[in-house]
Amino acid sequence: MLELLIFLIVVALIAGALGFTGVARGAAGLAKIIFFILIVIVAVLLLLGFLGVAAIF
Repeated sequence: MLELLIFLIVVALIAGALGFTGVARGAAGLAKIIFFILIVIVAVLLLLGFLGVAAIF
């Protein structure tokens, strides 16, 4: 999922530099959604780690 986030950020930057504002806006929106999903996953795993619950990973 992190690779997808990096890919979408690169696509948004390149599309924005070339003037494709619709593509840049869409890629940036998807990257933002994936970023917040990753933040939630990391927060949950940290909370489980602090509580002493063994993670499945």
